[in-house]
Amino acid sequence: MENSKYLKTVIIDKLIENEATQVEDVTIDESRLNLYLNGEKAISMMCIPKDQDAHAIGFLMSENVISSMKDIKELKVSEDGLRVDVIATINEDSLEHLYTEKTLVSGCGGGVTGNVEGGVEIPFNQTAFKVKPETISSEIKIFYHESELYNLTGCVHKAMIYLLDGNTITAEDIGRHNAIDKVVGKCKLQGLDTTKSILFVSGRLSSEMVTKAVMHKIPIIISRTAPTYLGVQTAHKHGVTLIGFARGKKMNIYTHAGRIDV
Repeated sequence: MENSKYLKTVIIDKLIENEATQVEDVTIDESRLNLYLNGEKAISMMCIPKDQDAHAIGFLMSENVISSMKDIKELKVSEDGLRVDVIATINEDSLEHLYTEKTLVSGCGGGVTGNVEGGVEIPFNQTAFKVKPETISSEIKIFYHESELYNLTGCVHKAMIYLLDGNTITAEDIGRHNAIDKVVGKCKLQGLDTTKSILFVSGRLSSEMVTKAVMHKIPIIISRTAPTYLGVQTAHKHGVTLIGFARGKKMNIYTHAGRIDV
């Protein structure tokens, strides 16, 4: 099993109707990833030690520290998978803002951002990309059922990019923000265009989740759970179609409904 190396076995007491039995269970591995930028340590992130190169790229682009893959001259993951070295042309202001304006975001895994609250100006998203409701319904069903690590542990979040040609790219992590960074990074590594795509995420649609879609010019973001008020405001302000409670053939469209082809 491909994902078995990210699992750890523990002995638990399983209680069923007042009867306890000792059994083996599996938990997800959690490691500290150290990101070095141009030889200097930039940040440490708790995550699943998987897709570390994509994680680094997605995070740096989400924070506007790098603007495109062309900025990257070299990227190397250490043999133990716990360090990523990136040599790149960087936006020094965004990097400084990341250090001085850190905000503990509301997602799992204790994510930190420095450029989520107005530190970067992004043009209004005017993408005319549209999607049919039945496509959303079928894709979100697949999204929630095809998650090996979640099915094994119940302890991960997932993000998926649905592309214009119908193909999908997925990523999983203990943190919702990490999962988004990873899935976007995987797209960038493959040279895929995310400006006409849909971002499916697990968990609530808080402002910093929506901001990641804004930063990567993704026009539609969808979850089966609720958005926050600031998440709705952020999506409205930046031209992102925000959809929550997408379950079966039902969904709530909070902003910019014109992209849903009904």
